[in-house]
Amino acid sequence: MALSTGLVSDALGKTGAMDHEIKCRSARASMAGPAYTVRVHSADILMVGKALSECPEGHVLVVDGRGERNTALWGGITTQAARLKGLAGVVIDGAVRDSEEISKDQLPVFARSVVPSAGGAEYAGETQVPVQCGRVPVRPADWVVGDLDGVAVVPGERVGETLRAAEALQKVEARITAAVERGGDLAELLHYDEILDRKRHTGLPQLRFSGKR
Repeated sequence: MALSTGLVSDALGKTGAMDHEIKCRSARASMAGPAYTVRVHSADILMVGKALSECPEGHVLVVDGRGERNTALWGGITTQAARLKGLAGVVIDGAVRDSEEISKDQLPVFARSVVPSAGGAEYAGETQVPVQCGRVPVRPADWVVGDLDGVAVVPGERVGETLRAAEALQKVEARITAAVERGGDLAELLHYDEILDRKRHTGLPQLRFSGKR
């Protein structure tokens, strides 16, 4: 929770960030927890309700709504229910409605769009399977981190190393900030001239070809 999604993405080699359209729609964006996944039939809420019932406390419910922007899969009542259950947050690759209610709620809710029309409740889907959300793969027990910048996903097997790398980057950025506040030049602090000089000598990528076999 103390690490930004930017630091998490950097620690993952600048990967793991969901599509920029997956935005916080609630009063609180800070979120972190293991994923509980659900894949739904396009524009259908049946499995969303089932997944909400099954999702354990402290988990982030991740809904693969196939990016459907014009039919809401989530609303004010489901937000209240998820908060009372103690979910860490909700991420929906799809739409929500009841935006005024959601915007005042402390449960972190991220979604692709807002629209009045709701989905039906007819078709079976799948829970606790690998899904796509915001163009990023999400598996059960992967960690999902959110803030005002968006959402980042950490593969479950890389949580420890990513946490350590992000914490190290956080300390480095704190030192850089302190140096800038003392009047330091950012380009000098980050050795940009040296990097540019190497790039000039390297030239085009094709010229790096060694010719070795």
